[in-house]
Amino acid sequence: MEDTRSVETYAVVIHNEPEGGYWGEVPALPGCYSQGETVDDLMFNIREAIEGVVAVMKERGQLPDRSIQILDIAV
Repeated sequence: MEDTRSVETYAVVIHNEPEGGYWGEVPALPGCYSQGETVDDLMFNIREAIEGVVAVMKERGQLPDRSIQILDIAV
């Protein structure tokens, strides 16, 4: 059986923790945060957080904010 789910892509902002490890946030999904000891751990955990937040938003009839843009600016 073919998987017909659509794939959504979200920008994740990754922060270093001074005590070690990382935490990340998803600007398009307010309140969507996670953490991990390594970037790979963080990415696994944030993926689960995204799935959970999106599921709750869909239950409430809400949509992610697609107007969010992440830019790299050199100064």
